[in-house]
Formats: sequence, structure tokens, C-alpha cells
Amino acid sequence: MNNSSGPIAVIKTKFGDIKIQLFPDVASGHVENFVKLAQDGFYDGTTFHRVIPGFMIQGGDPNSKNEDRKTHGVGGPGYSIKAEFSQTLTHKRGILSMARAQDPNSAGSQFFIIVADSKFLDKQYSIFGEVIEGMDVADKIVNVKKDSADNPLDKVTMKVTIRS
Repeated sequence: MNNSSGPIAVIKTKFGDIKIQLFPDVASGHVENFVKLAQDGFYDGTTFHRVIPGFMIQGGDPNSKNEDRKTHGVGGPGYSIKAEFSQTLTHKRGILSMARAQDPNSAGSQFFIIVADSKFLDKQYSIFGEVIEGMDVADKIVNVKKDSADNPLDKVTMKVTIRS
């Protein structure tokens, strides 16, 4: 799509791999942060802790390694990064974007993959990549049985690696 020279992230799950082309030309700070966290093993063993059919799958919370499901979705790396909103890209199916709290500059480690076009997120969340292989895997993840907080009943853990 946008930048074929950026690194490729591979998210390994029990359902298969999701390969993502990262966009350093769109959100250099987000790509740098994601790559560093992945290379440090930060994401390994975390789960997709929020899955909403017709919308997205979200992961990257270190708290999701814990059994206490009430803490899933509120953790991060202990710092936040500045928002980088694309003026041209849209939150269409397959887009990788950064989760955050109400403050646009509150993203840290949590990310989401769009499974159905969600343009209402445009210019409010930082897009930093796009799935190039494995959307069928994301579709399997989004459709697992979940609790009332949209957290899968059977953990869907990940291991994230980076290819340059």
C-alpha cells in the first residue's frame, strides 16, 4: 500500500500468522516504538484481550499475561507516545492502529487490527501499518467466544517478531 520499505511485523498465534507491513513514513514514532517493544519481547505471551466482530481485535497489554481478567486492557509500557494522525489513510479492513485512552497522546503498547471498515476512527487514532497476509487469522480471532468485556474465554496469545 503505502511503504514497502518499512519493516514487516509477524504476529504468531494459535490460529496462524498475521503479517503486517509497517509504515514508518506515516507514523515513524509508532513504528519505532512497536519495533522496539517487539524486539524486546514485550508482546510475547500477551493476548488479544478485546475482540469485537464487525470492528477490530486489540492486543498488546502486558496485563493480559495475568489471570486477573479485570486488569486486561489497562496496561502499557510505562510511558506514552505522541499521536501521529494520517491525513490520507483510512481505518479500512486490515489496518493496524494504536489504541489509546481519551488523551490522543496516551498510546503506549496496545494496538488493534481493523476487521471491518471503521472510518469513524480516522484522524483520531494513529495508523502505522496494514495486514499483508493473514486476515483470515484475524477473522478467526475476532469470532472466538468471549466474555461480557469482549475478552476471549480461551486466551489467544501472541509472539511478535520483526523482519526488516
